[in-house]
Amino acid sequence: MTTNEISRTANLILNIIFILLAIACILPIVLVFMISITDYDYIVLNGYQFLPEKFSLEAYAYIFKDYAVIVKAYGVSIFVTVVGTLLSVFISSLYAYPISRTDFKYRGVFAFLIFFTMLFGGGLVPWYMVYTQVLDLKNTVWALIVPMLLSPFNVLIMKTYFQMSVPPALIEASKIDGAGELRTFFRIVFPLSLPVFATIGLFNTLHYWNDWFNSMIFITDTSLYSLQYLMYKMISQADYLSRNGALIQGSATEIAKLPGETIRMAMALIGIGPIVLAYPFFQRYFIKGLTLGSIKG
Repeated sequence: MTTNEISRTANLILNIIFILLAIACILPIVLVFMISITDYDYIVLNGYQFLPEKFSLEAYAYIFKDYAVIVKAYGVSIFVTVVGTLLSVFISSLYAYPISRTDFKYRGVFAFLIFFTMLFGGGLVPWYMVYTQVLDLKNTVWALIVPMLLSPFNVLIMKTYFQMSVPPALIEASKIDGAGELRTFFRIVFPLSLPVFATIGLFNTLHYWNDWFNSMIFITDTSLYSLQYLMYKMISQADYLSRNGALIQGSATEIAKLPGETIRMAMALIGIGPIVLAYPFFQRYFIKGLTLGSIKG
């Protein structure tokens, strides 16, 4: 056994630990799925079970009774996630790369500006007025993209990675060979920095996909509802009807039959469906070893 190899016992223990961690991650999803296809009355009487005796697709029937709305919300969320992620990664890298360069004259000013926004914000009202009255983005799909384009935290992560992973001598050599700044960035810096681009891309993908707040603030046109906000509205509606069914004349019996708990679980599965497929596209970059903030020799 060489110095860098681990013993068979340690390897076995590590495998068992990671298998347990994988099970801990998968079991909640399996439970949510089983609850979503369980009969609601059975859940009320017996609680949550991995193997219920009585199944029902009533929750999915309730959600997809107006499937066109779901499909449209999916389209909005996918468009916002893809376009927002690409633009956000691009803008973040264009901000982070110059302030990572020691030969950039104004790096201190721009680094202070991005750091300052992490500590202080203008507040919700000025923020809302800028996007609705200055940029006039209310009830447009860009209202779901623009507010999250630049994250100071992501910029600082990329800046640190550029400083640690791109040798200044390499940039200097490209200059000597006649490459301009854009050519140096896209042909030399970008290929060397794929792990950090993948990391920030994954962060932004999750951020855009899970966002519902911007829809609540800026969108009143139902055709522009994102999937997450549509789910929030449907769950709120189901809760309201379940709690106030007795006050609504002529429909109390039907409302009392609403499978509120199974609807929540079915919506959770519908919401996480596409986003879990994004991770394999980023995984190979993580396997290569991403050690943000570490010192590399």
